[in-house]
Amino acid sequence: MSDLSVEDAKLVTLARATRARIGAAEGAAVRDGDGRTYAAASVALPSLELSAVQACVAMAVASGSKGLEAAVVLGDAEDLADLDLAALRELGGPGVVVHRGDVRGNILATTLA
Repeated sequence: MSDLSVEDAKLVTLARATRARIGAAEGAAVRDGDGRTYAAASVALPSLELSAVQACVAMAVASGSKGLEAAVVLGDAEDLADLDLAALRELGGPGVVVHRGDVRGNILATTLA
């Protein structure tokens, strides 16, 4: 986590804590253009299934965010799902920095959405 900015390191902490709190498969956090942060865990209910990224983007949109600067996704997946990337791009545009890491918060890859 040492190569991350202070703001992105905060996203890692939020994503990790949110995932661990409920033992979810995945945790995520995003920062919008105004510096507000949103963190969520994956949701797996019989009537509703959302990835952690989708839940974060939904919270940001519902709070009036107009864009995203960065995202962190922690879990066991090798890559971000296409729907997650699409949601990040739709709200944030093509320049959103995305850090993907394991459940401990170790960042494995950084890309642009």
